Amino acid sequence: MDDYIETVGCFDIVLDPYNGITIEKNSVPNECIEFEKNLLNLISHCLKKKRRLIWITIDISKSNLIPVAVKHGFEFHTCEHDYVFVVKRLVQDAIIPTASNHTLGVGIVVINDNDEILVIKERISRIGYKLPGGHIDNGELISNAVVRETYEETGIEVEFESIISLGHFYPHQFGQSNLYILCNAKPLTYEIDIKDIAEIEDAKWVNVYEFLLDENVFEYNKVIINAVLNKSGFINQELESFKNIPKDYELFFPKK
Repeated sequence: MDDYIETVGCFDIVLDPYNGITIEKNSVPNECIEFEKNLLNLISHCLKKKRRLIWITIDISKSNLIPVAVKHGFEFHTCEHDYVFVVKRLVQDAIIPTASNHTLGVGIVVINDNDEILVIKERISRIGYKLPGGHIDNGELISNAVVRETYEETGIEVEFESIISLGHFYPHQFGQSNLYILCNAKPLTYEIDIKDIAEIEDAKWVNVYEFLLDENVFEYNKVIINAVLNKSGFINQELESFKNIPKDYELFFPKK
């Protein structure tokens, strides 16, 4: 495609598959006057070429440009700690992809060869002992989050085995959805040594069948634990066609 990348005024722009354009953030000027002049020129250019959307990443160091973009019809889409992503619809029926609208969490079932399950008690919790787990960090693979969260909360090193269940809760933190991924993992060590002492009050191994009989344990956790005991779940599987893609990925399929 000849016009996949082009320059309009001071902006370097990229044409996406949906006939929208994205401004390369390094080509966004610092000064409001220069930005506005080039932005008006770009809007005119895109209308003539029948483009559908214009996307701009505005770095926090250039936040003075945000009112200018809003003045000319740009709307907020997403943001991170150091930028705002804004978009302008050039045609009424242009489809804008949904912004990130959920948080990701992981819970981990770890059962050792003595039929003991690893449980933790949070300092802020009033519900007693529960499964270890927490937020999946931005860009973190699920299997890596399982290993990290278990180690931080208990000091136990584990190896990811499978996904057991997916829960969806709304509303959750920040008024967003929460996807809660329940996994099981194999313990590689057994001595408890809590790393995140600010969050975790206690961690211990308890008999899994006694834990299942405890009336204070949530039914949800009991169902997940029974699924692990029954060897159900989805395991990570590599596919030959994905091995050369320049991305981190995980693919999960039912156990056979």
